Parts: sequence; C-alpha cells; structure tokens
Amino acid sequence: MKRVYFDHSATTPVDSEVAKLVLEYMTDKFGNPSSIHSFGREVRKSVEEARDKVAALIGAQAKEIFFTSGGTEADNWALKGIAAANRKKGNHIITSSIEHHAILHTCEYLEKQGFSVTYLPVDENARVNVEDVKKEITDQTILISVMFANNEVGTIQPIKEIGKIAKEKGIYFHTDAVQAVGHYPIDVNEYNIDLLTLAGHKFYGPKGVGALYIRRGVKINSFQQGGAQERTMRAGTENVPGIVGLGKAAEIAKLNMEKEIAHVKALKDKLIKGITEKIPDIKLNGHPELRMPGNVNFSFLYVEGESLLLNLDLKGIAASSGSACTSGSLDPSHVLLSMGLTHEVAHGSLRLSLGRGNTEEEIDYCLEVLPEIVARLRSMSPLGAGSSTIESNPCSSCGGH
Repeated sequence: MKRVYFDHSATTPVDSEVAKLVLEYMTDKFGNPSSIHSFGREVRKSVEEARDKVAALIGAQAKEIFFTSGGTEADNWALKGIAAANRKKGNHIITSSIEHHAILHTCEYLEKQGFSVTYLPVDENARVNVEDVKKEITDQTILISVMFANNEVGTIQPIKEIGKIAKEKGIYFHTDAVQAVGHYPIDVNEYNIDLLTLAGHKFYGPKGVGALYIRRGVKINSFQQGGAQERTMRAGTENVPGIVGLGKAAEIAKLNMEKEIAHVKALKDKLIKGITEKIPDIKLNGHPELRMPGNVNFSFLYVEGESLLLNLDLKGIAASSGSACTSGSLDPSHVLLSMGLTHEVAHGSLRLSLGRGNTEEEIDYCLEVLPEIVARLRSMSPLGAGSSTIESNPCSSCGGH
C-alpha cells in the first residue's frame, strides 16, 4: 500500500545527515561537556557550534540561545521566567485565544498565581488585530506572547507590527515560533522579538530538543537550578546528541529554505485548488495568503473529521483532524471555535501539512482518494446535505470555496 505523510506540522522525519550526526554523538563522542578532559572539551566545542547555527537561523547572537527539551519547556520558561522576574513592575500578560496549549495552560497556571491574562480574539482567518493589542496594554503589562504561525490553520500573525508596539511601550515580546522556524525566514531583530521558542523535531531535527532565544538584557528567571549548564539558566547535563542534531537541522534549513518554500508552496497550492474543484460544501480554514507554505486545512460539511482521518489512514495517507479524539475529548479545536466556526463545522476539519519530501504524485493520489472518501461518508452520515442542523449554520454559505 502507498504510504503518504501529510502531517509535518505534528512532526517531521529526521534528516539523514542529522540522524548520522546524532548517532555519532551517542556512540563515539559521548563525553560530558562539563568535563575538562579531551572527551568533554570535544563535545563542548560541538555544543557551542550548534548554538552558533541555531542563532544564525533566526538572526540572533549565540549567547542568546538556550537549549531546552523542546517547545513546551521553552514556552513555560518564557512566560513563567518573565512573570517571576518582573512581578514588581506589573502582573499583566497579553496572549491570543488560539495559542498552543503550552502557552494557554501556562497562562492559566499564572492566573492562579495572581497574574492577569488577556486572551485576544482573532478574526475569521485566525489573525490577531493589532489594534486589539494596543487597546489591551496597561501600565501593568509586562509581556505580550503571540505565536508566529498557528499550528492548526497555518495563519501567520502580524508579528512585526506587534513587536514594534511592544518595543515602543517597553514591554517584552515573546513568540512561539515552533511552526515557523526552519520553514519561514525570521530575524528576531527585524521583528523586535525579545524571546522566541523553537523545537527541533518541527524542522527535520530530533525530538526532545529545542531552544529559547532570550534577547540580551531581558530580565528573566532561570528555568531550573542545580548546575552551571546553559550559563546557570537551565541546569542539567546537556542533551548533546539532540543539540548537535538541532544545530545540523538549523544549518540545513537555513541553506535550503528558499528552495523548500517554493517547492512546498507549489504542492500546497495544487492541493487546495484540487480539493476546491473536486469536493463541494467545504471551507478553507486560515488566511488564504498569509499562511505557512505547507499548511492546508479544510472543513468538510456533513462529515466528521475523525472519520476522514481514519479512512485516509486506511489508504496510507497520514493527516490530522481538528477535534481532539485522541485525548478522549469530543470538543473540537479551540482554534477553529475562536475563528467563529460552529461545533458541527469545526468537527469536520482536516489538516494536511506538507514537507520537503512530498511529491506531486502524492498530491495526485490524495486528490484521487479524498473525494471518494468524503462522498461515501456523506452518503452514510445522519448530518447529510439535507440536515437542518448544518443548513442553519452560517458557515455553510462558505462551503463552495
């Protein structure tokens, strides 16, 4: 059976060059970077070279990069670290309603610690309004955290404009850029970003490693205590294989980014065009233009997203749905609901996220099997085209997109 991977927003395959390097540092070059003998010194040098490469990918200085276990840890550190270090200055944080749960749950935790959090709404394309950011700033605001690009619908936020506002107001600005780093050009100085989260497994690096960029001079507490690693900011023996793999992935991403963007965007455009032409009663989710190059997200009216997902899997196509069936929850995506979709329409969503290894033949295969699956599921669904529940849904008027 043909196997097609269209779930790169969830994770990417490890690049072969990265995998080779990781193995080398798990076997031959196994020293502890804190050791002063030759085994340790050799590894320490490699860790710092990786730091240089990650910094170069986002236009930062090497000393502003701090390695973590991944994006979730970096998000937690950014929010909790800024909150704790700047509590005397203020207790207000601004974020958006469509952030990753690593941000939203951390904000909920901080609210229990006495902090005030504003959750900005988004428009029908999942984009934050810059004027809303300005309106919500108070003399107590210490941090603005808005993701660079949404993980579900791919919408790119007005990061440059938000960064400018934050700088003018003297407020720290953090962006969760896990979905964008390695796939979209980012310069932290151009965008006035003070803190940035990234994760290796989202751009062909290993899982279990990421980084937090912290601009020099930012007042932030350390993440954990117990050693001098990461300049005393993040204690614990470094994940050397992961770090060198992250560095290599960053190096490859920077070198090939322009070519990869063109390739993936062409596939995305073909897939969106084909789905739109072949399947009626659908809605493209996310901004039609300001979106990540490889993100495709549709709602298919009268169909459950989980059913689509399982039927595609039977055909060898890996994708993801907008409702959290794997967590045992019947609730649809908080992102889609924040965009104004009803529960019924949000439940019928499907994300197809493309990567550098995908081909036109794979797009053709998807366009061959997906319409058949949708038609079959609709023919069996109690929520068929004649359902008053769906027809009364205002979003159904967008179905012909």
